Amino acid sequence: MTATIPEVDTGAPGPRRKALPSLTGMRFFAALLVFFIHSLQPIGPVDPTGPVNPFADRSVAQGLLKFFGPAGYLGVSFFFLLSGFVITWSVRPGERLTAYWRRRVVKIFPNHLVMWAAAMLLFASAYTPVSTWLPNLFLVNSWINEFTVQMSVNAPSWSLCSELLFYLSFPFLLLAVRRVRTEHLWWWAGGAAAATAGVALVTRTLLPDTPRLPVIPLSPTQNWFNYTFPPMRMFEFVLGMLLARLVIAGRWPRIPAGWVVALLAAGYAAAMYAPAPFNFVSVTVVPFGVAIASVARADVHGVRTRLDGRVLVWLGNVSFGFYLCQGVVIFWGRQKLLGNGQFTTPVAILVMIGMFAATLLGGWLLYACVEMPAMRHLSRSRAERAERAAARSAPADTVTTGAGTADAVAAGTVPLVATDAGTVIPVTADAGTVIPMATGTGTVAADAGAPAGLVAEAQAAPITPITPAEPSAAAGSGPVRAS
Repeated sequence: MTATIPEVDTGAPGPRRKALPSLTGMRFFAALLVFFIHSLQPIGPVDPTGPVNPFADRSVAQGLLKFFGPAGYLGVSFFFLLSGFVITWSVRPGERLTAYWRRRVVKIFPNHLVMWAAAMLLFASAYTPVSTWLPNLFLVNSWINEFTVQMSVNAPSWSLCSELLFYLSFPFLLLAVRRVRTEHLWWWAGGAAAATAGVALVTRTLLPDTPRLPVIPLSPTQNWFNYTFPPMRMFEFVLGMLLARLVIAGRWPRIPAGWVVALLAAGYAAAMYAPAPFNFVSVTVVPFGVAIASVARADVHGVRTRLDGRVLVWLGNVSFGFYLCQGVVIFWGRQKLLGNGQFTTPVAILVMIGMFAATLLGGWLLYACVEMPAMRHLSRSRAERAERAAARSAPADTVTTGAGTADAVAAGTVPLVATDAGTVIPVTADAGTVIPMATGTGTVAADAGAPAGLVAEAQAAPITPITPAEPSAAAGSGPVRAS
């Protein structure tokens, strides 16, 4: 018997689930947090002789660095939580494990390979031995307790090691998570959140704290165990899975948007002053979890969130590429074009805008030219494509004559590619045209990460197409992606 994905909850299959476009919009803000900390580094990872931070005014440079100090850690943590949530939300019961894993690999590896090759050609090959670049190529570098290996070649790709572990282990984790009784979900979610603080406590008390890393206030071993070692990030992913079950079961309460924003602000403030490594994950895991579940609930109930607009959904869709490009554009491109120069505050702001625009352009190119074509052409095996073709050539009475796209989707004659960003892409049978569903009344969601999605169940609901330049696709990660 072929192994398949189980239903999220035991018993009869649950109802088809709506799209969660607001979670797509939230993805961009997490990626933006990572951008700020990368662009404000006092030492360039590629060229350590000078800063990436473009501000010559020392007080401004240090003030910005202090404010955005925890931003990169928090952006990664958000992506890991979101990955667990949206993969669970978009489960397709009965799907073959091999089909699921194929799409997961296709989701992250094409973008990763392109940026890995770009980094090697532009700078990394000059100083990276095969014992370092080979683990990075296959996304196992974060399993190695060696800082230069973890952050080798294209540094942001370290978080994809965790995302890959999440994706591979998800079917087995789901078997355990679905066994949790609905009335016990809150206790298990609290336990997963507390476990992140437990990891930080072990890091702080049981691991050697010397020598110190130049920027991070931890030893290399502490940073590895707490931050980049994939198994230690599983608690965030599992918490996301448990939160998805709470929303699916209708157990998540309505929390006013003002309270959610206040909780996020309080969590970020705590991260600015909490000692490392507690400020990496544990002080914000609850605010992030509340925000993700509350925004998802709003989408389910058709409440507008200001995060589901076309611009933010597009930015969320390209956020995986935007994240992966930062190592090349910011760490190499900024110093290559401008050297180690620092500038007056107005000029430095323009430099920051330029770095943002260049990174966004790179992210969009990855999304449009690599990620989407890969998902469209490589995410299904030949056998699956043959099955789809057979479905398309089925007798006409399988679909009501004259039915629109929504009816065809409901009838199962239009294949769906679900994304990490929470958007579903129906693909037309003949020409392969991509029509993204970007409305709060759409159907199904999928995973962030990885970055950075799943094929999901469809629901016959109104479809609001957006322009072909704004297709929806997968992305996490992070790690999520991630910094």
